Formats: sequence, structure tokens, C-alpha cells
Amino acid sequence: MNVRSRIGATVFGVAALTAGLAAPAQAHDDHGGHGGHGTTGVQVAVDNRTTIAFAQLGSLNKSRAHGIATVQVRGTKVDVRLVVTGLLRRAPHAMHFHAGAKGKCPTGRADSNRDGVVSVTEGHPFYGGVVTSLTTSGDTSPKSALAIDRFPTAPKGAVVYERQLTVSAEVASKIRKRNAVLVVHGVDSNRSGAYDGSLKSDLDPSLPMEATAPAACGTINPLVTL
Repeated sequence: MNVRSRIGATVFGVAALTAGLAAPAQAHDDHGGHGGHGTTGVQVAVDNRTTIAFAQLGSLNKSRAHGIATVQVRGTKVDVRLVVTGLLRRAPHAMHFHAGAKGKCPTGRADSNRDGVVSVTEGHPFYGGVVTSLTTSGDTSPKSALAIDRFPTAPKGAVVYERQLTVSAEVASKIRKRNAVLVVHGVDSNRSGAYDGSLKSDLDPSLPMEATAPAACGTINPLVTL
């Protein structure tokens, strides 16, 4: 079984661990995934003003990936436009909004176990848990955090993404308050052209670390609210 198939096969197990379900549900659930800090579940009033935000994504784990994104929030509707280049070609790349922590991206110093990779969980104290999955179709809740068949691939090393998402009022508030971070996952540390290597993923030890490690990251910065 190849890495892509194995990643897809872990969706059900991860959903069971993070949401107490046997399979990813289609209903929205905005609690944080990946075992990190997400949202609190506190009732937040819907803000129907329009906030326009911007994120500049820098590389993590020496991935060479970088990109830009615009995020427009009105009520609980979020329009996302994203371009990321320098990614592993012909490979799927999970992408998420993380929130509930410091609202910033980690540096290499976050590699607490000194294995040479800042893992997803080592980044949690900085960017928090998954609150929204930037899938291409269907559910966008944290339950789809590893729904790899619904994340973009990078045929030529670049991802172009555009979609309107529905989030909770709390997630929308975190975007407005500069507490949300956009993270793109999937690196090719050894430049082999595939997700491989001896290090195992902190999310699923049956996968290589490269398949889930953060590749690009950027804080979502509000520019104006109208």
C-alpha cells in the first residue's frame, strides 16, 4: 500500500480518536483536531461585518515552500484564496486553519526532541489545533483533518486553492483577532521525490514524518473590518 493510500486509511482512526466517532462526520464541528489546542466551545455572537485578512506563508522544516493567502470573513462564511509553491510534486498536501494558542508559526527551536523536524504536535503550542480543514469538497471540520483524498495535490509543486467555507462564530472571531494560523503540511526533507524516510509521523506511526510535517505556515492578519 502506498503512502497516499495509507494516509487515507488513517482518516477513520484519527477521527475516532479526536471525535469519538467511527468515521468522519459531515456535520461541522469546530473543536481542535490533532490533539492540540483548538476552540473552546464557548458561545460567541455572530459578527456580520466583513473582515479582510492576509497571510504570508513561510517555509517550515526546510521545505522551500512559501505562499500567500487572502481570507475574507463575513458572519460564519469565510472565502479563502491561496497559492503555495515549492511543495512536493504530485503529492497531496493537507491544509488547515489552526487556532487557540499563540497565533503564530513555530521556528526550528520548537523541535523539542531534536530529530531535525518540527512535527505537527511540536507546533501546537504556537499555532494550536485544527479548527478548519481546507478540503476541496465536502466537510471542512477538524474531523476531515486527514481526509487526504479531499485535499489539493501539487502536480507541478504548486497548489492554487479557492473555496468558501462555513465556520463557527468562535473560529471567525479568532481569525478577526489574529489568533488563526494557516498551515500546509507535507515535506520532502531528503529530496527523494516522495513521502518517505526513517522518521515516523507523530500523528500515525505507520506513516513517514514527511507526510504530515508542516511545510508552510503563516498567521492570518486582519487588514480591515467594514
